[in-house]
Amino acid sequence: MKKKILIIDDSLPLRMLLEAIFSKQYSVVSASDGLAAMQWLSSGNKADLIITDMEMPNINGEELLDFLSGSYLYQDIPVVVISGFNLENLNALPVKYANVQSVSQKPFDPMTLMGTVSRILNPALTIAG
Repeated sequence: MKKKILIIDDSLPLRMLLEAIFSKQYSVVSASDGLAAMQWLSSGNKADLIITDMEMPNINGEELLDFLSGSYLYQDIPVVVISGFNLENLNALPVKYANVQSVSQKPFDPMTLMGTVSRILNPALTIAG
């Protein structure tokens, strides 16, 4: 069974790009903002990894991270943050939220993002070096 990635971004073209990048190897679901993602999760769905933007309508990325980290059901889901925010603002996220595994600034390198996701979801495949 494929591992499931939940992609959260208000940009439809970016969601489509990320779905195209990851759909061959993973099961991919996307949501247009934090509220839609919370509704999807609250409907009994589970993601193995979440990729989220920070600046979104309704519920933004930080509010979503607060929700995830405050829930015993979701606090262990690893999160990759990709955002147009300055990296200085993003680098504090892994300190504040234990489930944030990586932060990247848009535009991002798809190959680097694929490697990050693979490392998180398949740690046994990571070659030490």
